Amino acid sequence: MNKSIDEAFQLVNAILENATVNDAKKIIFPSFPFLTAISSLIKTNPSFALGAQNCSEHASGAYTGEVSAAMLSSVGCKYVLVGHSERRQYFNETSPLLAQKINQALLNSLIPVYCIGETLSERNNNQHFERVKQQLSEVLLSFNINDLSSIILAYEPVWAIGTGETASPAQAQEMHAFIRTCIKNLFNESAANSIQILYGGSCNAQNAKELFACPDIDGGLIGGASLKADDFCKIIASV
Repeated sequence: MNKSIDEAFQLVNAILENATVNDAKKIIFPSFPFLTAISSLIKTNPSFALGAQNCSEHASGAYTGEVSAAMLSSVGCKYVLVGHSERRQYFNETSPLLAQKINQALLNSLIPVYCIGETLSERNNNQHFERVKQQLSEVLLSFNINDLSSIILAYEPVWAIGTGETASPAQAQEMHAFIRTCIKNLFNESAANSIQILYGGSCNAQNAKELFACPDIDGGLIGGASLKADDFCKIIASV
């Protein structure tokens, strides 16, 4: 929940002007009121795509203030975040609810970016693997292997965001490898090898290159660093 519309225009224009030309897919996730405007900015650049930060679990109806997946698709969105750690923490989003949101996304040709990750207390109590496994199984088992090919995962170590703690590339790689093992056990090895897993724990211009060099990290879900065009462009160049 950042930026005015003018500031959003300035940020995205600066990113478009200065981003390194490479094979990386760049997805911009603006706030809901800015989606149409930002869509118009990036529609001529095929390496950029539009995503939304959330969607409703309902298809339509009397849910004042909610935004449906169909609405998002109609304004040019190709992606949507589901289950971001802040949605889980502040809005008490549960696994059954998140499965419904992913279903709505898939029904409306959106690619859901499903976020998973453990808190500091779960990490300190050696519950991090079990917690992530639970988040995967409780939601993804609602879908078949064909659905899985249209889902992206994003690992957010909540304990490394705004706590003063830092996740090392080795810790990030360890969890990403574990996630692939979980997908293999839930589905099969082919699904585990093909699914994209993004890292979302304080990835920035300084650590992006080392993180992206890890074999099981396929990209980043960038938070605060995406609010500065120069930093975001440096992360793009790190791919």
